[in-house]
Amino acid sequence: MTLPLSARASSRGHKPRGGAPHRASGEPVGSWRGWSWTRRLLALLLALLFLVPFYWVFVISVQQGTSISSWPLNLVPQWHWENYSRAWDLDTWPRYFLNTVFVAACTVLLCLVTSVLAGFAFGVLRFPGRKVLMGLILSVLMVPTVTLIVPDYVIANQLHLLNTYWIQILPFGSSVFGIFLVRQFFLTMPQEIMEAATVDGAGRLRILWHIGVPAVRPALLLIGINVFVASWNAFLWPQVMVNDPNLQPIEVGLSAFTTDNGTDWSAMSAAVCFTTVPIMLVFLLLQRQFIRGAMTAAGSVK
Repeated sequence: MTLPLSARASSRGHKPRGGAPHRASGEPVGSWRGWSWTRRLLALLLALLFLVPFYWVFVISVQQGTSISSWPLNLVPQWHWENYSRAWDLDTWPRYFLNTVFVAACTVLLCLVTSVLAGFAFGVLRFPGRKVLMGLILSVLMVPTVTLIVPDYVIANQLHLLNTYWIQILPFGSSVFGIFLVRQFFLTMPQEIMEAATVDGAGRLRILWHIGVPAVRPALLLIGINVFVASWNAFLWPQVMVNDPNLQPIEVGLSAFTTDNGTDWSAMSAAVCFTTVPIMLVFLLLQRQFIRGAMTAAGSVK
Protein backbone atom coordinates (compact mmCIF):
# COMPACT_ATOMS: atom_id res chain seq x y z
CA MET A 1 0.00 0.00 0.00
CA THR A 2 1.38 3.41 -0.94
CA LEU A 3 1.64 5.89 1.90
CA PRO A 4 0.47 9.50 1.48
CA LEU A 5 3.06 12.15 0.79
CA SER A 6 2.84 13.64 4.29
CA ALA A 7 3.24 10.20 5.89
CA ARG A 8 6.27 9.41 3.73
CA ALA A 9 7.80 12.76 4.67
CA SER A 10 7.21 12.05 8.35
CA SER A 11 8.70 8.56 8.04
CA ARG A 12 11.88 10.07 6.55
CA GLY A 13 12.25 12.58 9.37
CA HIS A 14 11.21 15.62 7.33
CA LYS A 15 8.39 18.07 7.88
CA PRO A 16 5.76 18.41 5.18
CA ARG A 17 5.77 21.45 2.97
CA GLY A 18 4.28 24.59 4.46
CA GLY A 19 5.50 23.80 7.96
CA ALA A 20 7.43 26.16 10.20
CA PRO A 21 11.12 26.62 9.38
CA HIS A 22 13.48 24.56 11.49
CA ARG A 23 17.08 24.90 12.56
CA ALA A 24 19.87 23.04 10.87
CA SER A 25 20.49 19.61 12.33
CA GLY A 26 22.99 19.63 15.17
CA GLU A 27 22.69 23.37 15.85
CA PRO A 28 22.00 24.06 19.55
CA VAL A 29 19.04 26.24 20.38
CA GLY A 30 21.05 28.27 22.87
CA SER A 31 23.74 29.22 20.35
CA TRP A 32 21.16 30.48 17.83
CA ARG A 33 19.41 32.59 20.47
CA GLY A 34 22.75 33.84 21.77
CA TRP A 35 23.78 35.02 18.31
CA SER A 36 20.42 36.75 17.84
CA TRP A 37 20.80 38.68 21.10
CA THR A 38 24.39 39.51 20.20
CA ARG A 39 23.31 41.09 16.94
CA ARG A 40 20.64 43.11 18.71
CA LEU A 41 23.15 44.30 21.30
CA LEU A 42 25.62 45.34 18.59
CA ALA A 43 22.87 47.20 16.72
CA LEU A 44 21.89 49.00 19.96
CA LEU A 45 25.50 49.97 20.69
CA LEU A 46 25.95 51.24 17.14
CA ALA A 47 22.76 53.30 17.41
CA LEU A 48 23.93 54.81 20.70
CA LEU A 49 27.29 55.62 19.12
CA PHE A 50 25.57 57.61 16.37
CA LEU A 51 23.38 59.38 18.94
CA VAL A 52 26.33 60.64 21.01
CA PRO A 53 27.00 63.73 18.80
CA PHE A 54 23.31 64.70 18.90
CA TYR A 55 23.23 64.33 22.66
CA TRP A 56 26.41 66.38 23.05
CA VAL A 57 24.99 69.22 20.94
CA PHE A 58 21.81 69.16 23.02
CA VAL A 59 23.81 69.31 26.26
CA ILE A 60 25.75 72.34 25.00
CA SER A 61 22.50 74.02 23.94
CA VAL A 62 21.19 74.03 27.53
CA GLN A 63 24.45 74.97 29.25
CA GLN A 64 25.86 78.29 30.28
CA GLY A 65 28.53 79.75 28.05
CA THR A 66 31.22 79.57 30.73
CA SER A 67 30.72 75.83 31.42
CA ILE A 68 31.16 74.68 27.82
CA SER A 69 34.96 74.81 27.85
CA SER A 70 35.32 73.45 31.38
CA TRP A 71 37.19 70.22 32.08
CA PRO A 72 36.17 67.51 32.72
CA LEU A 73 33.28 67.70 30.32
CA ASN A 74 29.86 67.97 31.87
CA LEU A 75 27.52 65.52 30.15
CA VAL A 76 24.55 66.35 32.37
CA PRO A 77 22.17 69.01 30.97
CA GLN A 78 21.86 72.20 33.01
CA TRP A 79 18.46 73.11 31.46
CA HIS A 80 19.08 76.74 30.53
CA TRP A 81 16.22 76.95 28.03
CA GLU A 82 16.76 80.67 27.55
CA ASN A 83 19.49 79.77 25.07
CA TYR A 84 16.77 78.67 22.63
CA SER A 85 14.82 81.91 22.89
CA ARG A 86 18.03 83.89 22.56
CA ALA A 87 19.04 81.93 19.46
CA TRP A 88 15.58 82.32 17.91
CA ASP A 89 15.51 86.09 18.50
CA LEU A 90 18.99 86.57 17.09
CA ASP A 91 17.95 86.10 13.46
CA THR A 92 14.96 85.78 11.12
CA TRP A 93 14.56 82.01 11.31
CA PRO A 94 11.08 81.81 9.72
CA ARG A 95 12.56 83.38 6.60
CA TYR A 96 15.46 80.93 6.62
CA PHE A 97 13.07 78.00 6.97
CA LEU A 98 10.91 79.26 4.12
CA ASN A 99 13.92 79.75 1.84
CA THR A 100 15.29 76.29 2.65
CA VAL A 101 12.00 74.48 2.08
CA PHE A 102 11.36 76.32 -1.18
CA VAL A 103 14.85 75.67 -2.56
CA ALA A 104 14.84 72.02 -1.44
CA ALA A 105 11.37 71.34 -2.90
CA CYS A 106 12.21 72.93 -6.26
CA THR A 107 15.55 71.12 -6.40
CA VAL A 108 13.92 67.76 -5.69
CA LEU A 109 11.22 68.31 -8.31
CA LEU A 110 13.71 69.35 -10.99
CA CYS A 111 16.11 66.54 -10.09
CA LEU A 112 13.37 63.91 -10.33
CA VAL A 113 12.31 65.16 -13.77
CA THR A 114 15.86 65.17 -15.16
CA SER A 115 16.67 61.79 -13.59
CA VAL A 116 13.59 60.15 -15.13
CA LEU A 117 14.14 61.64 -18.58
CA ALA A 118 17.88 60.95 -18.72
CA GLY A 119 17.53 57.50 -17.11
CA PHE A 120 14.84 56.55 -19.63
CA ALA A 121 17.00 57.74 -22.51
CA PHE A 122 20.07 55.78 -21.38
CA GLY A 123 18.18 52.71 -20.22
CA VAL A 124 15.56 52.23 -22.95
CA LEU A 125 16.48 54.15 -26.07
CA ARG A 126 19.21 52.94 -28.37
CA PHE A 127 21.41 55.58 -30.01
CA PRO A 128 25.09 55.84 -31.02
CA GLY A 129 27.49 56.84 -28.25
CA ARG A 130 25.08 55.94 -25.47
CA LYS A 131 27.68 54.14 -23.35
CA VAL A 132 30.30 56.83 -23.94
CA LEU A 133 27.94 59.58 -22.82
CA MET A 134 26.98 57.59 -19.74
CA GLY A 135 30.65 57.15 -18.90
CA LEU A 136 31.23 60.89 -19.21
CA ILE A 137 28.30 61.56 -16.89
CA LEU A 138 29.66 59.13 -14.31
CA SER A 139 33.09 60.77 -14.53
CA VAL A 140 31.56 63.91 -13.00
CA LEU A 141 31.49 62.07 -9.67
CA MET A 142 35.30 62.07 -9.63
CA VAL A 143 35.52 65.88 -9.76
CA PRO A 144 35.28 67.56 -6.31
CA THR A 145 32.72 70.35 -6.24
CA VAL A 146 35.03 72.64 -4.26
CA THR A 147 37.60 72.75 -7.07
CA LEU A 148 35.01 74.21 -9.46
CA ILE A 149 33.50 76.83 -7.20
CA VAL A 150 35.62 79.69 -8.59
CA PRO A 151 34.75 79.13 -12.29
CA ASP A 152 31.16 78.43 -11.23
CA TYR A 153 31.08 81.81 -9.49
CA VAL A 154 32.40 83.55 -12.61
CA ILE A 155 29.78 81.83 -14.81
CA ALA A 156 26.98 82.67 -12.37
CA ASN A 157 28.11 86.29 -12.30
CA GLN A 158 28.11 86.52 -16.09
CA LEU A 159 24.62 84.98 -16.23
CA HIS A 160 23.35 87.39 -13.53
CA LEU A 161 22.30 84.53 -11.28
CA LEU A 162 24.05 85.64 -8.09
CA ASN A 163 21.81 86.46 -5.14
CA THR A 164 18.84 84.61 -6.61
CA TYR A 165 16.94 81.42 -5.88
CA TRP A 166 17.95 80.09 -9.29
CA ILE A 167 21.62 79.78 -8.40
CA GLN A 168 20.63 77.53 -5.50
CA ILE A 169 18.33 75.34 -7.60
CA LEU A 170 19.59 75.00 -11.17
CA PRO A 171 23.13 73.66 -10.48
CA PHE A 172 21.64 70.84 -8.40
CA GLY A 173 18.64 70.16 -10.63
CA SER A 174 20.32 67.03 -12.01
CA SER A 175 21.94 64.18 -10.14
CA VAL A 176 24.48 61.74 -11.55
CA PHE A 177 23.45 59.24 -8.90
CA GLY A 178 19.79 59.72 -9.83
CA ILE A 179 20.41 59.25 -13.56
CA PHE A 180 22.46 56.12 -12.95
CA LEU A 181 19.93 54.63 -10.55
CA VAL A 182 16.93 55.22 -12.82
CA ARG A 183 18.91 53.86 -15.78
CA GLN A 184 19.61 50.65 -13.86
CA PHE A 185 15.91 50.24 -13.12
CA PHE A 186 15.01 50.62 -16.78
CA LEU A 187 17.73 48.17 -17.82
CA THR A 188 16.17 45.46 -15.62
CA MET A 189 12.69 45.98 -17.08
CA PRO A 190 11.59 43.48 -19.76
CA GLN A 191 11.82 45.12 -23.17
CA GLU A 192 8.73 43.21 -24.26
CA ILE A 193 6.60 45.58 -22.20
CA MET A 194 7.97 48.59 -24.05
CA GLU A 195 7.57 46.86 -27.41
CA ALA A 196 3.98 45.88 -26.65
CA ALA A 197 3.13 49.46 -25.70
CA THR A 198 4.73 50.70 -28.92
CA VAL A 199 2.69 48.24 -30.97
CA ASP A 200 -0.47 49.51 -29.27
CA GLY A 201 0.37 52.99 -30.51
CA ALA A 202 1.75 54.56 -27.33
CA GLY A 203 4.40 57.23 -27.79
CA ARG A 204 7.60 57.44 -25.79
CA LEU A 205 6.34 60.04 -23.34
CA ARG A 206 3.18 58.01 -22.72
CA ILE A 207 5.25 54.88 -22.16
CA LEU A 208 7.46 56.80 -19.77
CA TRP A 209 4.55 58.23 -17.78
CA HIS A 210 2.29 55.17 -17.61
CA ILE A 211 4.89 52.38 -17.50
CA GLY A 212 8.28 53.83 -16.65
CA VAL A 213 7.45 56.16 -13.77
CA PRO A 214 5.42 53.58 -11.76
CA ALA A 215 8.20 51.03 -12.26
CA VAL A 216 10.96 53.33 -10.97
CA ARG A 217 8.94 54.80 -8.08
CA PRO A 218 11.23 53.26 -5.38
CA ALA A 219 14.25 54.82 -7.04
CA LEU A 220 12.53 58.21 -7.30
CA LEU A 221 11.68 58.12 -3.60
CA LEU A 222 15.28 57.32 -2.71
CA ILE A 223 16.58 60.09 -4.96
CA GLY A 224 14.08 62.60 -3.60
CA ILE A 225 15.03 61.97 0.04
CA ASN A 226 18.76 62.18 -0.69
CA VAL A 227 18.42 65.40 -2.69
CA PHE A 228 16.14 66.99 -0.08
CA VAL A 229 18.58 66.23 2.75
CA ALA A 230 21.55 67.47 0.70
CA SER A 231 19.73 70.69 -0.18
CA TRP A 232 18.69 71.22 3.44
CA ASN A 233 22.31 70.84 4.61
CA ALA A 234 23.87 72.97 1.85
CA PHE A 235 26.27 75.57 3.24
CA LEU A 236 29.30 76.35 1.09
CA TRP A 237 27.47 76.96 -2.19
CA PRO A 238 24.81 79.38 -0.87
CA GLN A 239 27.41 81.02 1.36
CA VAL A 240 29.48 81.93 -1.71
CA MET A 241 26.71 82.57 -4.23
CA VAL A 242 24.12 84.38 -2.10
CA ASN A 243 24.85 87.43 0.03
CA ASP A 244 21.27 88.57 0.54
CA PRO A 245 19.99 87.35 3.97
CA ASN A 246 16.45 87.26 2.58
CA LEU A 247 17.49 84.50 0.16
CA GLN A 248 19.90 82.47 2.29
CA PRO A 249 19.02 79.03 3.72
CA ILE A 250 19.24 77.72 7.26
CA GLU A 251 22.84 76.52 7.24
CA VAL A 252 24.10 79.96 6.24
CA GLY A 253 22.00 81.49 9.00
CA LEU A 254 23.91 79.41 11.56
CA SER A 255 27.10 81.32 10.69
CA ALA A 256 25.59 84.43 12.33
CA PHE A 257 26.64 83.06 15.72
CA THR A 258 30.31 83.39 14.77
CA THR A 259 31.56 86.97 15.07
CA ASP A 260 34.84 88.76 15.59
CA ASN A 261 34.35 88.50 19.33
CA GLY A 262 34.06 84.71 19.21
CA THR A 263 31.40 82.06 18.84
CA ASP A 264 28.28 81.78 20.95
CA TRP A 265 28.37 78.00 21.24
CA SER A 266 25.30 77.57 23.42
CA ALA A 267 23.07 79.65 21.13
CA MET A 268 24.53 78.00 18.02
CA SER A 269 23.88 74.54 19.46
CA ALA A 270 20.33 75.55 20.28
CA ALA A 271 19.85 76.76 16.70
CA VAL A 272 21.35 73.51 15.40
CA CYS A 273 18.81 71.55 17.46
CA PHE A 274 15.69 73.35 16.26
CA THR A 275 16.90 73.42 12.65
CA THR A 276 17.74 69.70 12.67
CA VAL A 277 14.43 68.52 14.12
CA PRO A 278 12.39 69.07 10.89
CA ILE A 279 14.76 67.05 8.69
CA MET A 280 14.92 64.29 11.31
CA LEU A 281 11.11 64.12 11.41
CA VAL A 282 10.99 63.88 7.63
CA PHE A 283 13.45 60.99 7.68
CA LEU A 284 11.62 59.20 10.51
CA LEU A 285 8.31 59.48 8.70
CA LEU A 286 9.79 58.20 5.44
CA GLN A 287 12.32 55.72 6.80
CA ARG A 288 10.25 52.68 5.86
CA GLN A 289 9.89 53.91 2.27
CA PHE A 290 13.56 54.90 2.26
CA ILE A 291 14.72 51.44 3.30
CA ARG A 292 12.33 49.78 0.85
CA GLY A 293 13.59 51.97 -1.97
CA ALA A 294 17.21 51.34 -1.02
CA MET A 295 16.71 47.57 -0.97
CA THR A 296 14.89 47.64 -4.31
CA ALA A 297 17.57 49.87 -5.79
CA ALA A 298 20.31 47.58 -4.53
CA GLY A 299 18.68 44.63 -6.24
CA SER A 300 18.28 46.60 -9.44
CA VAL A 301 21.92 47.72 -9.48
CA LYS A 302 23.05 44.19 -8.78
